[in-house]
Amino acid sequence: MNKTPLLNPAIALAALLLAPLCANAADGKDTLPDPEQASIPFVDHGGIRDWHADRDRGLWVQDNRRNWYYAKLLGPCTGLDFATAIGFVTKPPGSFDRFSTIIVPREGSCPVVSFVRSDGPPPKEKRAANATDDATAH
Repeated sequence: MNKTPLLNPAIALAALLLAPLCANAADGKDTLPDPEQASIPFVDHGGIRDWHADRDRGLWVQDNRRNWYYAKLLGPCTGLDFATAIGFVTKPPGSFDRFSTIIVPREGSCPVVSFVRSDGPPPKEKRAANATDDATAH
């Protein structure tokens, strides 16, 4: 007598449907898509209205329509948190995007790796509290 266990068809179907999700989790890949990349046109002609540094790791940028964006930088950008002026280096046709660079005077250039729509920067008090929390965590 051969006693082979029978597989429930519902369980088999569930296993087939969940297999790709489990494979992504095992590979360490996110299952959520990356946020949509943005750009600000005509930066060379007044396309940027304001900006605020996120310490040395990023930058909130406001366009002339008052929309906010967040530029994540490739690595720490020396002097960005204390800069009173920066330069925006664009590629033709003059749009600021994830392929652009910012220049901190007397410090150097900082490449952008991601540029997405964002809420504006948090109030200064909250930014200071987050900086203190990060400093004590290290």
